[in-house]
Order: sequence, then structure tokens, then C-alpha cells
Amino acid sequence: MALSYKARRRWSLVILLIGLPIYIVVAVTLVNRMGELPGWVQLPLYIVLGFAWILPFKFVFLGVGKADPDADGPPPGEDAGRGN
Repeated sequence: MALSYKARRRWSLVILLIGLPIYIVVAVTLVNRMGELPGWVQLPLYIVLGFAWILPFKFVFLGVGKADPDADGPPPGEDAGRGN
């Protein structure tokens, strides 16, 4: 079942404002429980964890920054009467 444009916008906000901070706390807690790791291990680990949260939610964020494809009329910010 595909999500509508408005539903994807709402879910993307929920993921960014609530889910991402929770993920960051969990990821840092798990890395801290591993014990003292050398810096050359920590950096790639944090880079991988920094991108890992995106993969399950990629479909939610696709096209969210573009104009609503279901809306009628010109995109917001554009004047229909202009001939530019």
C-alpha cells in the first residue's frame, strides 16, 4: 500500500522530530556499552550508524521536498498570471 504525498510528509516529520533523536540516543548507548574503542574504529562505526537509519525509511522521504503531485494549479510561490 503506497502512502499519499500528505501522509509521507507527516510521517517524515514524525521520523525526523521523534524517531531520529531516539535512534541517536540508542546508537550512542550501544556504542558506549561496547567499551573503549580506538578512534579509527569509532569513526567508521558512527558513519555507518549515521546512514543506517535512512535505509528503512527511504520510501517515506522520496519526493517530500517537491510540490504535491495531486494538487491542482501552479505550485506554491508561482503566479499563474505571469508570463515568465
